[in-house]
Amino acid sequence: MSGFTVLIVDDEASIVALARLYLERDGYHVLSAGDGQTALRTIQDQKPDLVVLDVMLPELDGFEVCRRLRSENNPVAVVMLTARDEDIDKILGLELGADDYMTKPFNPRELSARVKAVLRRQERQAPPVSEKLVVGNLVVDLASREVRSGGDLLALRVQEFEVLLVFLRNPGRVLTREQLLNLAWGYDFAGQTRTVDMHVAQLRKKLAASRVAIETVTGVGYKLVVNA
Repeated sequence: MSGFTVLIVDDEASIVALARLYLERDGYHVLSAGDGQTALRTIQDQKPDLVVLDVMLPELDGFEVCRRLRSENNPVAVVMLTARDEDIDKILGLELGADDYMTKPFNPRELSARVKAVLRRQERQAPPVSEKLVVGNLVVDLASREVRSGGDLLALRVQEFEVLLVFLRNPGRVLTREQLLNLAWGYDFAGQTRTVDMHVAQLRKKLAASRVAIETVTGVGYKLVVNA
C-alpha cells in the first residue's frame, strides 16, 4: 500500500506521533493537522488519499469537517476517531459519510490495518458493466455500485455497500460478526465487532421499504432474508 498519503487530524501530539510511526513504517506518506480548519486547507491543497479524523478538535470538530467534505462531494476516505464509546457518535459519523471509525485509545496496528482495508476497497477495479445482482426487489449494479429497491436508488455509503454485498451473496446463510468483519472490511480484530452492528443498523433503515431484510440470529450473528 506504499505511495498513499494519509492525513492525521488530532490535537494530541502523542497520538499523531504514534499513528505516524506505524503508518510510515507501513509505507504511507503521513501529513498532520491539529485543528479542523487546518485539516480542510490541507485536504484541499495536498489531496490525501485518506484522513484519520478525530471528533474532538479545536475550531471545527471532526463531524463538521466530515460534513463539509461530503457536502462538497469530496470523496476522500475518512476514518473517524472518537474518545467516547457511544453509539450516537458512531452513527452520526457514519451518517455524515465516514468510511469507518475507531474508539480511543486504539491499537496502532489496528489503525494501520483499517487504513489499508479502506484504501484497498477504494482501489478495487469495477466489474464488467453488464454484471448485476438481483435479490428480491433489489437490483445491484456492481459496476456503478448502485442499489435500487423497486426502482428507487438507495443512498449507501461505501462500507454499507460492501456489507450489503456480502449479505446478498450469502442469502439465508447466518454470518457471524467476525465473518462479516473479515469479508466486508478485510480485517478481524477481537472486540471490534460493534462496527458490524452499527452498519447493519444503518442498512436496516435504508432497506426498510424493500422486500429484503437483515435478521438477527441471537447469539450467532445476522442473515439476509427475502420477504414475499
